[in-house]
Amino acid sequence: MELLIIRHGESEADLLGVHEGRADFPLTELGEKQAKRMAAYIEQHYPPNIILSSPLIRANRTAKILEESIGCELIIEQDLMEFNNGVLAGLSREEAAIKYPLPKDGRPAHIPIQDGESDLEFRFRTDNIFHKVFFDYQEYERVAIVSHGGTISNLLKAFLKQPMNNEFIFATGDTGIHLLEIKGNHRIIRFLNKQEHLHKEEDKD
Repeated sequence: MELLIIRHGESEADLLGVHEGRADFPLTELGEKQAKRMAAYIEQHYPPNIILSSPLIRANRTAKILEESIGCELIIEQDLMEFNNGVLAGLSREEAAIKYPLPKDGRPAHIPIQDGESDLEFRFRTDNIFHKVFFDYQEYERVAIVSHGGTISNLLKAFLKQPMNNEFIFATGDTGIHLLEIKGNHRIIRFLNKQEHLHKEEDKD
């Protein structure tokens, strides 16, 4: 079983400099182009048998563009949503720093942000959806997952069986692609954060 994990394209929040998380911003014009380039690349090289997506607009739109290109089924999975950042969603970083400053040594992993979730709850949610994908969709040869940066980082940690408290973060650029494989007792990383579909197109523009 292969997992093709994809981040959404550029969203309007990226241009506004706000905390995104559960704030539901759409893709920008560039984000739409990025998603189309990603979809064309995946159609040619790594076509999935099924697509799973976060319901948030930026990810769902990216997934729909992929669905239109591939022609396979698209299923919404609620647990693929980004970190629930509660009161910070949609706030500018400057306003958030004034209204809801972080504690001196950071927020403890078990304490949720106001109206949101804790780091522990976030990690448990992503572990849960990782195992659900593995068991519920194991009849598919290749499953595409369209989600968000923080969620993808935690999915990679779940794949690698990393502990909750560690210093590693897996970055994913706009429409970055990760390809993982589960083969018997082996977990294989084929590649991480591939974005050549963007760079090749930029060279042609």
